[in-house]
Amino acid sequence: MPHNALLVVAKQPAAGQTKTRLCPPLDGVTAAALYECFLRDTLAVMREVAGVQRTIAFLPEDAAGYFRDLAPDMALTAQRGADLGERLANLLGDALAAGAGQAVVMDSDSPSLPPAYVAQAFAALDGPADVVLGPCDDGGYYLIGLKQPQPRLLREVPMSTPTVVKDTLTLAAELGLRTALLPPWYDVDTVAELAQLQRELLAAPPEQCPATRRMLAQLAGRL
Repeated sequence: MPHNALLVVAKQPAAGQTKTRLCPPLDGVTAAALYECFLRDTLAVMREVAGVQRTIAFLPEDAAGYFRDLAPDMALTAQRGADLGERLANLLGDALAAGAGQAVVMDSDSPSLPPAYVAQAFAALDGPADVVLGPCDDGGYYLIGLKQPQPRLLREVPMSTPTVVKDTLTLAAELGLRTALLPPWYDVDTVAELAQLQRELLAAPPEQCPATRRMLAQLAGRL
């Protein structure tokens, strides 16, 4: 029987290689530790989405042990591909080929993302949508979901530009695909986005983003 697959793309934190756009004001070790908090809170978001098989798609290739310790309740798969678009195409295509009726992949840089938004992605794919996107404030997306492999939609759109969502929608229309958009959210790559997250958490319930919240409390005065 087909299942729904929920994947997250994640990298093992490493000082000097993780969240470098937060340095300064953070140093490399602290930025890597903060990203691990993002990871923990993102995995908690995934656990709030019912009726899905959860998988961490990781980098680098030798990071399986780290992620197995971090989330022993989730499946693991190594990312494959020369760039992000190719890796996303492979992840979604592999999940659908393995029997998923729907496959959704999300980022690990949006620790406060409402779980309801992720659930809405699967609901959209239950309807007429062939593609669902969660747009980010910076022009990219925090989530993409499919119910049939669409490798061109991922391989032919340049990633990490301010027009990723726009370009994806344009190509989807050319391919005759029906698209659905989730509410916009943001990922945390820059100091300004980190400040946005801090402001959000000040007004949020204390149980939201517990790992990130604790880390930010320790960094008070440094940001």
